[in-house]
Amino acid sequence: MNASEKKVVRLGSVRKTFGDLTALDGVSLEIREGEAVAVMGPSGSGKSTLLNMVAGLDRPASGKVEVDGEDISGMGEAALARFRRRRIGMVFQFFNLLDDLPALENVALAGRLVGVPARKARARALELLDELGIADRGDAYPAVLSGGERQRVGVARALMNRPALLLADEPTGALDSATGEQVIDLLLDLNRKGQTLLLVTHDERLAARCATRLIEFRDGGIVGETARERSEPWIAR
Repeated sequence: MNASEKKVVRLGSVRKTFGDLTALDGVSLEIREGEAVAVMGPSGSGKSTLLNMVAGLDRPASGKVEVDGEDISGMGEAALARFRRRRIGMVFQFFNLLDDLPALENVALAGRLVGVPARKARARALELLDELGIADRGDAYPAVLSGGERQRVGVARALMNRPALLLADEPTGALDSATGEQVIDLLLDLNRKGQTLLLVTHDERLAARCATRLIEFRDGGIVGETARERSEPWIAR
């Protein structure tokens, strides 16, 4: 895979503690533009804390976190929220959709929050739903969508503002095997098109098929790292 040399994520000796618990123990990590990095490890190993640190949802006790060239570890809360909305997309295990909004409005809202006019936000949302194969479900509310449809809406929302980095926290964890495979195909296709991915997962299928680098996490640190080539050729689109 021909990932660029641009670093979308840089962590330098990041530590995070919760009381007496050390969640991250001096973690250093770089992710290049175009990579798909999967972080795997047992529950409690610190991998979710790592994801939250990159997302700016947690702050390091020490060390530095840079995303898309910006040091987010020193940002104020308001600046960090603006940065996250514009530059980071997040996909969640349990979708985190707003139940009182139809699919199209769930996606468009992400644009409206960064100041995109309503008409343009809806047009972008419809474009994304169409690309993800669910344009005909734009008026449907989350309660009547299947798990796979809800996750596609979640991915569309995450892509709304063309983020430099897409974070996915157990994106197949709440799905059956067949639907999980569909989401894996979707994430794989996004990375083939150039989207940088950081995945936290227990799903070996997701890591094996999507990742260009596997990171094993344990006891708050990286204990193994493997660069890999997918069997499919890299196709820039």
